[in-house]
Amino acid sequence: MAINVQEYYGRLFDQLEIVERIEESLNESVEIARAEIERQKRNINRKLYQNPPLY
Repeated sequence: MAINVQEYYGRLFDQLEIVERIEESLNESVEIARAEIERQKRNINRKLYQNPPLY
């Protein structure tokens, strides 16, 4: 499935936001970082397996 440039950049910004949140939480504590990682995993899975699918 081909995507356009705007969608591609949107995905990159989403990934960048995730990395920045984890970096910020690592400054606070490892437990907070783990919780953030789990939260992001749940969000990603929800987007991947939503009904009806995005495509």
